Amino acid sequence: MDVRELQRYKQLLLAKLDELSATRAEALAPVMGARGPRGDLIDQAAVQTEAELQIHLYQTDSRLSRAIEDALARINRATFGACEACKQPISKARLEAVPWTRLCRECKEQEQNPI
Repeated sequence: MDVRELQRYKQLLLAKLDELSATRAEALAPVMGARGPRGDLIDQAAVQTEAELQIHLYQTDSRLSRAIEDALARINRATFGACEACKQPISKARLEAVPWTRLCRECKEQEQNPI
């Protein structure tokens, strides 16, 4: 992979990281405001459900942030674009779709569906 391609992937990853940071800040605001009982039981249940959903989304975003940071580290180590399992190049189509991936499609499928 040439330097220009690596720089483009780095910009994609940094943009996604910025997007996640903005989304995370927006998501935490309703959770912080959900403290204390307000309204009737239905209102309280709705607030609790919303808070739980926001926490779940925050956890998912945190995992994605770590994956993106790992991908940026692989760019710095010059190992980006190589499958961590089989060491073969990851297809450009897969990197375009999921630039933070660490596995090629075949190894990811094996990881998800072990025989």
